[in-house]
Amino acid sequence: QEPSNKRVRPLARVTSLANLISPVRNGAVRRFGQTIQSFALRSDSKSPGCTQKSCSRSAAPTPPKRRNSVLWSEMLDVNMKESLSTKEIKRQEAIYEMSRGEQDLIEDLKLARKAYHDPMLKLSIMSEEELTHIFGDLDSYIPLHEDLLASLGEATKPDGTVEQIGPILVKWLPRLHAYKGYCSNQLAAKALLDQKKQDRRVQDFLQRCLESPFSRKLDLWSFLDIPRSRLVKYPLLLKEILRHTPKDHPDIQILEEAISIIQGVLSDINLKKGESECQYYIDKLEYLDEKQKDPRIEGSKALLCHGELKNKNGHKLYVFLFQDILVLTRPVTRNERQAYQVYRQPIPVQELILEDLQDGDVKMGGSFRGAFGNSDKAKNIFRVRFQDPSPGQSHTLQANDVFHKQQWVNCIRTA
Repeated sequence: QEPSNKRVRPLARVTSLANLISPVRNGAVRRFGQTIQSFALRSDSKSPGCTQKSCSRSAAPTPPKRRNSVLWSEMLDVNMKESLSTKEIKRQEAIYEMSRGEQDLIEDLKLARKAYHDPMLKLSIMSEEELTHIFGDLDSYIPLHEDLLASLGEATKPDGTVEQIGPILVKWLPRLHAYKGYCSNQLAAKALLDQKKQDRRVQDFLQRCLESPFSRKLDLWSFLDIPRSRLVKYPLLLKEILRHTPKDHPDIQILEEAISIIQGVLSDINLKKGESECQYYIDKLEYLDEKQKDPRIEGSKALLCHGELKNKNGHKLYVFLFQDILVLTRPVTRNERQAYQVYRQPIPVQELILEDLQDGDVKMGGSFRGAFGNSDKAKNIFRVRFQDPSPGQSHTLQANDVFHKQQWVNCIRTA
């Protein structure tokens, strides 16, 4: 229960840096190797970053909703507030925002263990191995964030202000490298969770949790995605503190160093995550012919983009553009698991010709136009083929809309 003396501020009045991060829209083209924020872009109705209102009840938004809280300046007495400049109040607000965010994160990590992991293990709803795969070392990060919170607490003076935060952050931020494994496993963890949701017992348990007050109407994945959403906030939080720090303040240079550190950490995590996700899809490829196997696929470390396209017959294909080779596949299900059956011969990018076709291109003929439905024009189309005509490989592909067509064309050109 909430303590009776706790001050509660209506949600509508709370100002938070979290509000500055707008939800991303789903895209048919999924790009890899940019930032860990891009994870939310590679989504459909079953994937981690679903932020659209059209999603089902179980697909809650991420990052999590904030609790009721007060602003730092609201806790000051009148005399104290008058003694501080507006800039200093904003600086302290930003530092408090960071501290409060750590507290929220710790509470949510503990909740994920207590309300989801442990009950499902105790009730044998999932096996320990499955839960370990889905939850990873989530609870091992609690002490990491508790250490930062403790350091911030020690640096807070009796009047509630923090003089210097830079040295604390420069010392602590490199420890976030610990998240490499967790972020790299997210794609596989989400796939297993989606698979387990087909089990009636799992579905019923998660639905009951979703309807319980403790969940704040967030589904399990929202809690599992909390570390990632927190990681991408750190640069924003640090830049906000720096923005309100006077130029002659000793924190200036140290905060700039801290921003450089966190950007390096995120870059390293993202690189590792990209390699892991690339391997995840390579392992799901199925070959109908040994000739389709190409060492450039197995050797890939980066997946530049992937998504659904239609071929000239109107059949849905799932296309992967690895760093050195384009692979067309047909999505299939094997024992309730998603797999991708390689379609025709993969095209190495060095041997690939890309043609940007115009809507209703007459060179394609009437039979082609009819394949895409009743429209007189075949829209958003492009062609990929081998430079050498001897393999006889040519694929005319259609994207959902002009935006996604342009993404594919740009991505292939860049490769």
